[in-house]
Amino acid sequence: MASDFLSQEEIDALLAGGSNVENQASKNPLNEDLLSLFDRDALGEIGNISFGTAATTLSTLLRQKVNITTPKVRLLKPDELNQDFPIPHVAARVEFTEGLLGSNILMILVNDAKIIADLMLGGDGTAPSDEINDLHLSAVAEAMNQMMGSAATSMSTMFHRTVNISPPMVEVVDLKKATDHLFETSEPDILVEVSFHLQVGNLIDSNIMQMLPISFAQMLVHMLMATTEEHMQSTVVTHQAAATAELASPPPARSTRPVVNDSKGSHTAQTGVNLGAMREPVVERAVFTAFDDAPATHAGRNLDLLLDIPLGLTVELGRTKRLIRDILDLAPGSIIELEALAGEPVDILINNKLIARGEVVVIDENFGVRVTDILSAAERIKRLQ
Repeated sequence: MASDFLSQEEIDALLAGGSNVENQASKNPLNEDLLSLFDRDALGEIGNISFGTAATTLSTLLRQKVNITTPKVRLLKPDELNQDFPIPHVAARVEFTEGLLGSNILMILVNDAKIIADLMLGGDGTAPSDEINDLHLSAVAEAMNQMMGSAATSMSTMFHRTVNISPPMVEVVDLKKATDHLFETSEPDILVEVSFHLQVGNLIDSNIMQMLPISFAQMLVHMLMATTEEHMQSTVVTHQAAATAELASPPPARSTRPVVNDSKGSHTAQTGVNLGAMREPVVERAVFTAFDDAPATHAGRNLDLLLDIPLGLTVELGRTKRLIRDILDLAPGSIIELEALAGEPVDILINNKLIARGEVVVIDENFGVRVTDILSAAERIKRLQ
């Protein structure tokens, strides 16, 4: 009859297997000496705050509800990237130029990048292009630039310093071939991967990864801890100053009226204190507003916040280039020939950026411009390059 107990050989095998696991874990170079669990939680909190505002910005740009979940943090070797990212991705490298010195890389799937580019170019995202070209990469770069700009603003508040970034450099990368070009500096020994779950309406349900060199990640954790400690010290000093001021202030004057016996036989001390005001406060249950999943609001269409921002509008009739000697020879009555032909539409620029074209008209002896053509979103993004 079979026994329900383990034999000594089976027990020894189990113990040997457990010791092998412990030995492998101890030999793993990616241990808590590089980044402790506390440090990983700190990095996750930084990513949660910064990319929370980035999700709001992306929602405005894409006119879709964008949700970015709490991140997961782990350590990777550079040679492990081709295992975790076996297919080509779109990588956007962003450099921190002020307040923080370092670089990070955002990586998304090529199909997700196509959908984002289609939405940025005025499409609905349901029929993106089969291939991704330079125009699509420029649209993705603009989306990443806006996202990281919002993230940098959040980090400025978090670290109590101005944080600025450089425009992102976007490219399609195949990590099976090479990884040494991802960072401008020498390839780091260890990378920190901060992975977010990204949802864009019903179009994208995927992940977006932020890759950081281990040295830059450790610097972020150190700065967060220093800022938190400084804030706590300032709070303690403020409370101590308030307590000192309260002890230094004289106590309120109290009257020394005798005890008076009222008609009901109760005794009331006439001390100048309103006993009616000392009755128990009325306690009511707090009522909170229910935050259900409301439909996404198109915050990008609300232009009321931008109506008071002044913009410079310029109408350009034409341009030409002349030598310095020709400029010095100009005199009243000189004629400058422009490169534009007679009757051609004039350019309408906002802050020196071409947005439309029109024709010159006369209104009550004043010149005016009738808008005849407005550049498409694709043309405007192309001119941002």
